Amino acid sequence: MPPTAKLNRRPAKGPGSARKRDRVRALIKRMHERSRRKRIAPSRHKRRRTAFALSASVMAMNTGMIDTAPPSQSVISTNAFDPWTTRMPASELSVSDDFKQALIEEEGVREVVYRDVAGYPTVGVGHLVTKADRLRVGQGVSYERILDFLEQDLAIAERAVERLVGNLPLYQHEFDALVDLVFNVGEGNVSDDKSPRLNAAIADGDYERIASELNYHHAGGKKARGLEFRSERRAQIFLDASYDDPRNEA
Repeated sequence: MPPTAKLNRRPAKGPGSARKRDRVRALIKRMHERSRRKRIAPSRHKRRRTAFALSASVMAMNTGMIDTAPPSQSVISTNAFDPWTTRMPASELSVSDDFKQALIEEEGVREVVYRDVAGYPTVGVGHLVTKADRLRVGQGVSYERILDFLEQDLAIAERAVERLVGNLPLYQHEFDALVDLVFNVGEGNVSDDKSPRLNAAIADGDYERIASELNYHHAGGKKARGLEFRSERRAQIFLDASYDDPRNEA
């Protein structure tokens, strides 16, 4: 039996689900607004690096350093490549906005801290509350804080994927799918002991076999239809870079 995944919290159809879908749409809208702000306003660290690079270039031209630099020392940055068309090390990747939207749709959004099926305080997009969060069951949180939690949790999952794949290069959509897997089932469940076939496929660099090992259908010892859909979506992200919800075609 495959490792147990978290129960899917995606909003279901039926009475009361309209408000859940509205929360999902509102958070996705806020997420895109935040992404646009980040693209428009580069970080202070990035501005410093740019200023430093320009200063170094000016100094090099003034001192003739460009003429003396050997051609063999040219460095090609991985930032010059498009991760959608060129496989890159996982350490150079972060999840796409397309994936974030798909994840929010799958997990759903909870603005009030509640206890999940295992009794753990949870809020936002599947975020397990820690002591550092200083939140209690029944307490509400803002969309901005939910997005902060999501970014923190995704960063943890991204580093877990780095450890999982090692030196295996990935396309953006392959990386996204593996982050979804780790986010859903936890890093421990993709270990060599728990998922030997997945790890063997990664070691062999067999991308099709990796895709076939992304199915995790069980929660609480039972097969869950929601997890079947999520696994199907994960596989199509990995293989086809398609982030569409397969439920819409069912």
